[in-house]
Amino acid sequence: MRAAIRLSLRAVWRGTGGPFGAVVVKDGVVVGRGWNAVTSRNDPTAHAEVMAIRAACLRLGTFTLSGCELYASCEPCPMCLGAIHWARIGRVFYANTRQDAAAIGFDDARFYAELARPAAKRRIRMRPLLRVEALAAFEAWRRKSDRVEY
Repeated sequence: MRAAIRLSLRAVWRGTGGPFGAVVVKDGVVVGRGWNAVTSRNDPTAHAEVMAIRAACLRLGTFTLSGCELYASCEPCPMCLGAIHWARIGRVFYANTRQDAAAIGFDDARFYAELARPAAKRRIRMRPLLRVEALAAFEAWRRKSDRVEY
């Protein structure tokens, strides 16, 4: 956890983005490090947890991090939580809470509320389009005998 906290402080000192850091650990060894780089990379997905997951996957040569743990300087936001689930990380430890983050201007409450709403009632309007045509790709995937499941 201290490594994640050090990375969060580094992000502040270097001005790369918000005060967040994360590490991915496998068998007691840090295999991925990340810090918030949203503003320095002009990338809204460059959160510490996502960056640590990307680094760990690159280092381990895999897209799944089952058997790994993630240590984050703050409770993961909904986007990072989704990435953690997709990476199949087994356990997450965090230091600051989302309430602590909200107190300094990083309030994820609106995202949690938005995700709880039915799709038709969300702030960003979404509507299906060309579903029948798009199902062709899903059918091709279903029939593909050498697909890699994830």
